[in-house]
Amino acid sequence: MRDGDHYVLNGTKTWISNGLQGACFAILAKTDPEAQPRHKGMSMFLCEKGPGFTAGRKLEKLGYKGIDSAELVFDDYRVPAANLIGGEEGRGFHNAVGGLELGRINVAARGVGVARAALDEATRYAQQRETFGKPICEHQAIQLKLGEMATRAEAARLLVRNAAEIYDRGERCDMEAGMAKYFATEAAFENAHEAMRIHGGYGYSKEFVVERLYRDAPLLCIGEGTNEMQRMIIARQYIQRHPA
Repeated sequence: MRDGDHYVLNGTKTWISNGLQGACFAILAKTDPEAQPRHKGMSMFLCEKGPGFTAGRKLEKLGYKGIDSAELVFDDYRVPAANLIGGEEGRGFHNAVGGLELGRINVAARGVGVARAALDEATRYAQQRETFGKPICEHQAIQLKLGEMATRAEAARLLVRNAAEIYDRGERCDMEAGMAKYFATEAAFENAHEAMRIHGGYGYSKEFVVERLYRDAPLLCIGEGTNEMQRMIIARQYIQRHPA
C-alpha cells in the first residue's frame, strides 16, 4: 500500500534465484487489489535488501546447485515511490511479461548447452568403452542413440538462434521463443538421459559428469514457464498467425 513517499510491502516470494547472495531485486506487488482485470493492479519495484526485506531459508534442489534458490520475506518493508519501475502503478504485469521472451531464449540456450554436453560426454565414452572386442560406438544400438542425440542438439541450436535473431531485430517472438525453450530443454532432458544409459552403471556415479547433467536438465523444462505452457503459447500464436 502507498504511505506518503513510500510503498509498504508485505508477503513472501519463493524460488528466487540468487535469493541469498543477491542484494537488489525487481519485485512484482499488488498495489490495487480491486483492479479488473486483476493484472492491472500489479506494479513492479526495485528493492534492495534492508530492514523489512530479508532472505528466508535456502531451498535445497535436486540439481542446479551452482546458483542458490531461496525465499524472500517482506515485513512492512518500505520502498521509495521513486523505485516504482515505469513511473506509474499498474504496469508491473507488462514489465514482467516484457522480459519473458528474452528469459525463455536464455533458458533455451542453456538447454542447448546441456544437450551438447551430454552428447559430447556420450560420444567420448562410447569411443573409449569396449565390449565384445570393439568400442561400443560401433554397436548399432549405441549409434541409434548418438544419432538422435546429435540431431536433437543441432535442431535445438537452430531454434534458439532463430528466436534470438528475431528478438535482436526488435520483432515479436513469443512463439519462436516458446518453440526454442520447449524443444531445447526437452532435448537437454532426453540427451542427459541417453548419455547416462550409454555410460551404463558409471552414468549413475559421480565420477562422470553425466550424473550432474541428468540432475540439472529437469529444471530447464520447468523454469521460465513450464513446457506444457510453452506448447499452449505456441498453438495460440500459430493459430493467430494462420487464420482460416
